[in-house]
Amino acid sequence: MNKIMNIISSETHGKSFKTFKYCFDGIEVPTLSYDDHKDITWEDYGETEVITQAKNLKTFADLLKNEQPLFKFFLDGSRRAFKVDDISYNQQVFPVIAGQIGVGCCSRNNKFLKTEDFIKKNIIVLPDIANQDDWNKEVFWGNLCKKINDNIPNKKISISNIKSYKYIKNETENLENKGIAVIQDFMIENEILMVNKLVKTNKINYDNYLLKDGSLEYRVDNIKDPRKLRFFANTFNYVVGASKSFNPENCRDKRGKNNSNMIADLPLYSRTPVNLYTSTRLKGMRYAVWYVRIRDKKYTTNAFDGILKLEKILVLNDSNEHQILDTEEVDLITANIINERNPVCYGSDFRWANHLYPIYITEKFIKSKYLSNNMFLNLF
Repeated sequence: MNKIMNIISSETHGKSFKTFKYCFDGIEVPTLSYDDHKDITWEDYGETEVITQAKNLKTFADLLKNEQPLFKFFLDGSRRAFKVDDISYNQQVFPVIAGQIGVGCCSRNNKFLKTEDFIKKNIIVLPDIANQDDWNKEVFWGNLCKKINDNIPNKKISISNIKSYKYIKNETENLENKGIAVIQDFMIENEILMVNKLVKTNKINYDNYLLKDGSLEYRVDNIKDPRKLRFFANTFNYVVGASKSFNPENCRDKRGKNNSNMIADLPLYSRTPVNLYTSTRLKGMRYAVWYVRIRDKKYTTNAFDGILKLEKILVLNDSNEHQILDTEEVDLITANIINERNPVCYGSDFRWANHLYPIYITEKFIKSKYLSNNMFLNLF
């Protein structure tokens, strides 16, 4: 078997250094945080009723226990990134990053979870300078990908995509982080494709919401047309994002004051009022955000354990104006989230207090489909 790095160095006229290979998840290296975005400013009130303090929804949640749950689909995306080599071009050394991405969706029928859809792909990320002859990058990377796959003996294993990170001379940003970001964005692209597929088949609707692990603030730089923005927003009309990890110290009200104390002091089964903020990642898109406490403080060790950040993309109307959320919908979503808190994965995951069990199961399912680290690294 001709190792992947031998093929890459030969086809791109670079020099492979055969450096130490490792998984970023298993060693202390700089990584990027994607579930929390800095400097979110709550701009406007985001729901139809004026609520000035925490709202307890335990009674409403109990009333809903005998009804069909609002959430039928549970989606999670996962990626595992690796440093597989260093390669030099024009007397400069660049990291080669590779990764496995998985996007899975589970559906629930009569209290049983089953796999609804699953995507698994392997990706290699090279510096853009590797395409030294400046060929059409899709053709160049596609041909390189084919040559690599032709040399992998196990035909059940393949490289799905080769992508590049942009190198800018004298830039100070860590190049490894740039490569990881490309893998993260690739995972997000596949998350959006899966949601689009569920919408097109009319599986996600008013009675069957999708709960997505993490933020909905996707970085989709190519959507600028107002009609495409409206289509994107409508696609996520019945999707709620639930973030387990967030930094409320980055969140400020419209007067610029920090909101973290209000969030940390949330009583059990209570939510904050809904507020709006404008995305810096997707120009012109606005989001509704609110927080709910699903675990009692006495069982947790951190001020924000047991609190989820909930997000919903606001739908655009025909005049390209953003709507606000109906308070009844916010309460229905939040009460259903409260009812999803049990059972728990206590002892199996240090984030147990912020986990919702169907999401936890979906996440475990995706990670069970990865190649082992040793098997993946041995390809290179």
